[in-house]
Amino acid sequence: MRTIQMSDYTVGEDAFDAIPATLASYGATSVVIVGGTRALAAAADGIKEALADTDIEVLDTIVYGTDATQSNVDRLIATPAFAEADVAFAVGGGKAIDTVKTAAKEFDKTVFSVPTICSNCSAATAIAVIYNDDGSLKGYAYPPCPAHIFINPRIIAEAPEEYFWAGVGDALSKQPEVEWATSTRELGHTAGLGLALAHTCTEPLMTWGVQGLADVRENRSSEAVRQIALDIVINTGYVSNLTNQPDFYYNSTLAHAFYNGSTGIHRAGRTHLHGEVVSFGVLVMFAYAGNQAELERYARFNKQMGLPVTLAELDLDESHLEALTAFTHETNEWKQGNPEPFEDSRFIDAIKAADAFGRSLS
Repeated sequence: MRTIQMSDYTVGEDAFDAIPATLASYGATSVVIVGGTRALAAAADGIKEALADTDIEVLDTIVYGTDATQSNVDRLIATPAFAEADVAFAVGGGKAIDTVKTAAKEFDKTVFSVPTICSNCSAATAIAVIYNDDGSLKGYAYPPCPAHIFINPRIIAEAPEEYFWAGVGDALSKQPEVEWATSTRELGHTAGLGLALAHTCTEPLMTWGVQGLADVRENRSSEAVRQIALDIVINTGYVSNLTNQPDFYYNSTLAHAFYNGSTGIHRAGRTHLHGEVVSFGVLVMFAYAGNQAELERYARFNKQMGLPVTLAELDLDESHLEALTAFTHETNEWKQGNPEPFEDSRFIDAIKAADAFGRSLS
C-alpha cells in the first residue's frame, strides 16, 4: 500500500480570506500560530484578521526560535498551547516550517503553512531538515506535509531579498537532481509522475528569476514573484513528495550532498544560505556526471542571479574538500540518491572542475 500526500494551496494577495472556510473543513475550533519573529510580524496579524469574525480561537502566537533544531522541536512539543490547538499555522521559511511540521507529528496535528519567504519547498513537503545546535546536520524527519498552504505574493515580495535569491538557487537543483537520480532506475507510477513534474521546475526559474529578484528588491508584488513562489513552493514541493518514498529516494543527489557536507566545515565569513550553497552543488553534480553543456548553462544563470559559481564565494577552498567529502558519506544523497556508486576522488575532482569553470566566468 502506498499513500501519497499533497498539500492543497491558495495563492493571491487575498489568500488569507480562504482561511476560515479551510479551517471549517477540518472541524477546527482552535489554532496556534508559530514562526520566526520577522515572519510573524509579516503574517500573524493577517491570519488573526481573517479569523476575527469566526468562533475559532487563537490560543497563542509563538516564536519558535531561529533554527530547525531538535531542541526547538522539543520546546515546541512541550508548549501547552501548541499541544492543545487543533491546527498549527507554520509561518516563515523552511526552518520555521520544518520545526512546526516535526513537532506537530508528535500529536498527529494538522499543519497549515504560510510561507513568508520562498527560500525552499518546505511549505509543501513531507520531509524536514533538522540540525544540531552547532549548525551541523542532524538528519531528516518525515512528518506529514502541511494540509494547506496559503501563499501571499505580497508578503514574499516584501521579505528580505536574499531569501528569494537563495530559494531560486535551491529550486535549480530539483529538476537535474531528480533526472539524474532516476536515470538508471526502472520507475513505477509514483516516481515516474515525480520525474514528469520535475521537468517543469527549471524553466520558470530561468524565465522569471532575474525579473522576480529585481521586483523583490523593489518590494513589488508581480507576476514574476508569483511564478517563482509557485515554482519553488508547489512544483518542487510536489516533486519532493513523489520522489521521496519509503522504498526509494530520488529527491536529491550530489547537489544536496555538497550542501550537507559543507555544513560540517566551520569557516570564517558570512553565513551561507541553504539554496545559495545548493546552487553551486548543482554545478558540481553536472561536473561529476560529465554534463558540460548543462554545467555551463546553469553556471551562466547563477552568474546572472549573483548565485555562487566558485568555492571562494562560499568561503571554501581546496583545503576543505577532503573533510567536506567525508561529511557527505553520512547523507541520504550519498547513500541513496545516487544513480551509481559515488567515488570520493571523482567528487573532489568535480568540485574543482565546477570551481574552475566558475572562475573562467569572472
